[in-house]
Amino acid sequence: MTNQLDGRVVVVTGAGRGIGREHALLAAAEGAKVVVNDTGAAADGSGRDDSIAAAVAAEIVAAGGTAIASTDDVTTIEGAERLLAAALDAYGEVHGLVNNAGILRDRMFVNMSEAEWDDVITGQLRGTFAPCRVFGAHWRDRSKAGEDVKASIVNVSSTSGLNGAVGQSNYGAAKAGIASLTQIIAQELSRYGVRANAITPVARTRMTENVPGIKEMVAVPEDPEAFDVYHPGNVSPVVAYLLTEACPATGKVFYAKGGEIRQFQPWSYGKIIDKGARWTVEELQQEMADLV
Repeated sequence: MTNQLDGRVVVVTGAGRGIGREHALLAAAEGAKVVVNDTGAAADGSGRDDSIAAAVAAEIVAAGGTAIASTDDVTTIEGAERLLAAALDAYGEVHGLVNNAGILRDRMFVNMSEAEWDDVITGQLRGTFAPCRVFGAHWRDRSKAGEDVKASIVNVSSTSGLNGAVGQSNYGAAKAGIASLTQIIAQELSRYGVRANAITPVARTRMTENVPGIKEMVAVPEDPEAFDVYHPGNVSPVVAYLLTEACPATGKVFYAKGGEIRQFQPWSYGKIIDKGARWTVEELQQEMADLV
């Protein structure tokens, strides 16, 4: 059955290439009206190319779908407000937000500059915060005005943040922050009819296909009949499902690779020791062994 997103208006940031493009294409194929947002920047955030978003929107329209392009910078509240306004001006309402935009600047931690840290935190974490903040406030206001809001936010975290990855302390910190942000806004926005979930995609993208050791793993299979596990489009059905009106999930983080989907478990308590009084360091030298 198709058209699972019929009647929905979906905004996808970072939708000009790779995984974001696949999200936009599938949302449109499932009946959604789509806003394709992308500044056209390189993977490290440099440069700009307004034609990137326009090309994906044109591709959707050529296939019989409905889409417009946006080149607004979503790392700022002002840019996110312009993005929301574009969706409302074109379609009158909005039901889904996919925060896929982000940048990458790998560096071993002790060699990392302030700019490399700040730029990635801005491109990833603030680039998720600003749209969530603006769209969340919009849906809250609609709900308070008496509307029956059924909206969905899908953010993009990473195993680099939840499991760790050498050379990606900036990127991993931002992606872990996105997972935590998702859980918190799911709690805060539920009263207004807004759900929030995150995914950790494993796929072939600009950020993976040139990394030594990774690019070989995610390469296109030599056998054209073989399942392309790392095709970015494999992740998009999970995103589309989370965008559907009837989806019950909120506050969850899902791992998606090929045909494999897992649910991440949140941080939880493990072993415990309790003296019932203040410990001495000498005591902990012995008792902490079970915890560490």
